[in-house]
Amino acid sequence: MKIGTALTMEINNSETGEISKYRSSVIEKTAHHLLIDLPIDDKTNKTVFLPEGTHMKITYIGTDQTVYMFHTEIAARVKENIPALAITFPEKEAISTIQRRQFVRIDTAVDVAVHRAKDSFTTVTADISGGGISVILPESHPIDISERLDIWIVLQMHSGDFQYIHAIAEVIRVDDDNGVSKASLKFVSINESEQQLIIRYCFEKQLESRKKELS
Repeated sequence: MKIGTALTMEINNSETGEISKYRSSVIEKTAHHLLIDLPIDDKTNKTVFLPEGTHMKITYIGTDQTVYMFHTEIAARVKENIPALAITFPEKEAISTIQRRQFVRIDTAVDVAVHRAKDSFTTVTADISGGGISVILPESHPIDISERLDIWIVLQMHSGDFQYIHAIAEVIRVDDDNGVSKASLKFVSINESEQQLIIRYCFEKQLESRKKELS
């Protein structure tokens, strides 16, 4: 894990069963601890102060683009140049990996802007995951296999906030589905914190779907 790595934090309230989500990033790393920014609440976008001993689950994307997960707790509050938290960093054996094939892929329509040298166009996704998207192709804008596209994706998170994700994506497949052309795109360059936002968005949508099924 390198300095600046984006972290997603989940804290389970044992009394209510509610899971709160926060985001942070790594400031410094030692053999047994990570020094991280004060967490920002996903819903309020405000900095929160968590007490020592708070247990949480951390997920992050490594330099190999694999999603890693481990359980930890806040070891101390640290007063450096800026306020920070020290969390325990487990041994390698205690860090789990979530393979790329385990990225949650959901069927949903979100707005996408596609830019390339010869033209630009807007469309919507057919599905999305942390590894890429499938988009509906307008008839007037055919694309080629292996073509690389500069794309912007608009996500409305559970909190109601809009997040704008920028990525470079490669066209890996073009299909015709009952007269509708769809292109499957794989992310080849994306900021890891923005990729984390996509992963979080997919999990939120999956959770919403499960709640509807149970209601």
